[in-house]
Amino acid sequence: MNAEQFKELVKKVKVAKKLPDAIYFHKDAFSHAPLELKKFVDIVAKALKIPDDKWNLVKLFKSEFRLSLLHYPEFYNDSYPALHQSVTVDLVKLTHKVTKYDSSENPPILHRKETMIGEEHPSYQLFCDITAEGEQAGLYENTRMIGFQNSWLRLIAKKGYELVNGRLFRTSALPELENEQTIDRHLTAIVRYELSAPMKALAKNGYLTGDYSIFDYGCGRGDDLRELEAHGIDALGWDPNYRPDADKVNSDIVNIGFVINVIEDRDERIEAILGAWELSDKLLVVSAMLGNESLISQFQPYKDGVITSRNTFQKYYTQTELKTFIEMTLDETAIAVSPGIFFIFKEKQLEQQFLQNRHKRAYHWQHLTAPEPVNENQARILFTQHEKLFESFWITCLSLGRCPANDEFDQSNKIKEVIGSNKKALQLVLKWYNKEELTLAEQMRKEDILLYFALAQFEKRKPYTQQPEDLKRDIKVFFDNYKIVQNQATELLYEIANVELINQLCLDANKTLPASKLDYENGLPHALTLHKDFIPQLPLVLRVYIGAALQMFGDLDDIQLIKIHINSGKVTLLGFEGFDTTPLPQLKERVKIKMAEQDVDFFDYIIEEKRPLLLDKINYIDETFDDYKKQKAFNKRLLKEFEFTEVTKLNINQIENLLKQKALSINGYRFFSV
Repeated sequence: MNAEQFKELVKKVKVAKKLPDAIYFHKDAFSHAPLELKKFVDIVAKALKIPDDKWNLVKLFKSEFRLSLLHYPEFYNDSYPALHQSVTVDLVKLTHKVTKYDSSENPPILHRKETMIGEEHPSYQLFCDITAEGEQAGLYENTRMIGFQNSWLRLIAKKGYELVNGRLFRTSALPELENEQTIDRHLTAIVRYELSAPMKALAKNGYLTGDYSIFDYGCGRGDDLRELEAHGIDALGWDPNYRPDADKVNSDIVNIGFVINVIEDRDERIEAILGAWELSDKLLVVSAMLGNESLISQFQPYKDGVITSRNTFQKYYTQTELKTFIEMTLDETAIAVSPGIFFIFKEKQLEQQFLQNRHKRAYHWQHLTAPEPVNENQARILFTQHEKLFESFWITCLSLGRCPANDEFDQSNKIKEVIGSNKKALQLVLKWYNKEELTLAEQMRKEDILLYFALAQFEKRKPYTQQPEDLKRDIKVFFDNYKIVQNQATELLYEIANVELINQLCLDANKTLPASKLDYENGLPHALTLHKDFIPQLPLVLRVYIGAALQMFGDLDDIQLIKIHINSGKVTLLGFEGFDTTPLPQLKERVKIKMAEQDVDFFDYIIEEKRPLLLDKINYIDETFDDYKKQKAFNKRLLKEFEFTEVTKLNINQIENLLKQKALSINGYRFFSV
């Protein structure tokens, strides 16, 4: 069965709970579905070795070749049964994901069960009565808030009812919640003198050019809006405290920035994200505060967060926890772009473009020669007459790694007038320019595509037909077909688990990179550390290794050094204060990404006096860094004055004490006697 056949069969299912993107029905209702579809679902279940008693509902996606087998063991016994297990199968990539809820304190639950079985079923009328009770009690007025058990039970209580043996009964009175604390939410809005971090992420990725409308959901005092409007960007916003009367309008991009972490009610957080998602036409940006146990322990616990000294609420997330919360709420893939900042794309082609461009390198060509005399006088004259046109064409070829299509070179019409076609133009320019440059650009582009598809396997991706047109051309030219590139990307991804290969590649990279450091443990290579600027020069497998880790972290804006742990499947990111401007940068942030556990640990060095210094910065930079020569002279003098080893660790106070003992001081990159 292929995707189109699946889609047509899904349309023919007569009995099911129908949602915009999927349908649900009980396996007892298979008699109302095409027999071919029933056989296919059974085959999938058996192929995955899921016993018949471990699934009883099936979810079929309308526009994707995907299905889920769901296990609600109390479907017939509980009015609102809880989900115990979900197995989601991607039939394009032939992968599946198992999610267990049987030990969850707040599992997803079912409503309107009568829609999932046929009218002939003995339980049909009972299920209709249960749903009618809920409608009369007003429980379905806001369906966004009823998907999880705790939210549902709280809603029932708020409406003045209680559940008795699965049926609704009105309570005479409900006691007020005790120990509820009044939270000053309005105090969480801060005055900004520059764009917020989520807006900077949008700007960095080219979404604040004026081509997209922006809506700031929870805009606070409106500082971001003021700056965006000054740039002529269509930007509006709403805030419950500062702009409560503003309209909530649909926009291309919606930002809900550091909002959910100040909401003390979990249901309200879910409602806020869902509300922002409904307003977004192309992209939703969600951000929240991150924190570890040492930070949280400084505050008074309250619900699932803390009360700050200003009587505001803060829910500090881990990176993994925030990603999971977003994805469970929206049932969409959340892409980490920075710590605490995620992009969720509603327009999937825009998502593909974003992911493809994220790892794309540019070949920077420098024209070093002039055309040499040739016998083909007409070609030489033609080239000379239109040298700027052909030079621009050549740069485009190097950018793509291939001959551009007509819509990929803005002067294709002029090329057609001059020589007939882009292919003929390429044949001509290769007489003057170095073909090896194009071969190298082609290799770079092929590697970037493989990197993209290898990392794409961590997320949901659209089929070939929905890929951007330029990528389709790349696949056809470089790989012949979609299946070949997918297979090569899969093999590439598997290679990051090959410890021997990673070890050898790190040894090779240490020799070929402009600068890097190889650490040893018990006489064996342990880790390779390099500056982020040198990542594009790494072998492709190591780029995938780092890229796989960054799927959980985002971009490296505040990070300078990356440490590849050879044996443990970990990557450590190191962020320094003053890396580009001082000879002894201070370690400000350390992030350890554990790929096997799919977890991220953050370590902040808040107290400046105790921040470790980078004593060997010279090992990680080369002549392309502005301060290279000064740093080289500084480290030479530093080693002359002090006998530091590779494991020496000092903070600013300790280095100042050592300098004082030698009657020295440091100013900039120079030593002075005192």
